[in-house]
Amino acid sequence: MNDSSRTQGGLICVGVVILASLFLLGLLQQSYWALALPVTVMVSFVLGLVFWVGYTIATIRVEPEHDASAGRSAESETPTEPSAA
Repeated sequence: MNDSSRTQGGLICVGVVILASLFLLGLLQQSYWALALPVTVMVSFVLGLVFWVGYTIATIRVEPEHDASAGRSAESETPTEPSAA
């Protein structure tokens, strides 16, 4: 781990403390925006994630599996007999 990683980690921690302080200050002032903004960000994140999963599933290309029994001759296959049930 180098110094730039530690610096980035420290800046993330400072940013979180600042955002948490602003959130608590907004809650103490009974501000509508203190709850509306975080909820909007989280809902947007979840919807974006679900869209990405759906897009990935819709656009995936699947190669058909090669049938291992296709190379065998018809002589090696045993015919199936109907059951007497």
